[in-house]
Amino acid sequence: MAPESGETVRVHYRGTLSDGTEFDSSKGRDPLEFKLGEGQVIPGFESHVSSLRPGESATFTIPAQEAYGERVESATQPVPKDAFQTEPEVGWQVQLTSRDGRQVMAQVAEIEDEEVVLDFNHPLAGEDLTFEVTLVAVEGR
Repeated sequence: MAPESGETVRVHYRGTLSDGTEFDSSKGRDPLEFKLGEGQVIPGFESHVSSLRPGESATFTIPAQEAYGERVESATQPVPKDAFQTEPEVGWQVQLTSRDGRQVMAQVAEIEDEEVVLDFNHPLAGEDLTFEVTLVAVEGR
């Protein structure tokens, strides 16, 4: 029987980009556990998992707009290079606090003489995501 909203599922998964690059996997770790219907994972992932029965596997692709959205080129911001305590590197993930106190993640996209350009897009924005998933267990029945 397929899981229903409110039930906790455990899945093993492997996520790849359209060029085959693996971006995440549960291999060697405990299965990913989440409660259906609570928005803990991207919607396309949840809907595909909810169609499986324990022990079943599926491979599916979630288009960028249903995953982490399209890249927004205007979602970058220069900051003074001296705002960093150490020499920044392209690719660094940095955590900032917004004016209203929320934690925000950004990636160092460029380094110029006096400025560092931060990219506030999710690292997987603009990417179609392919998942190989096996539903290991359903709890809460």
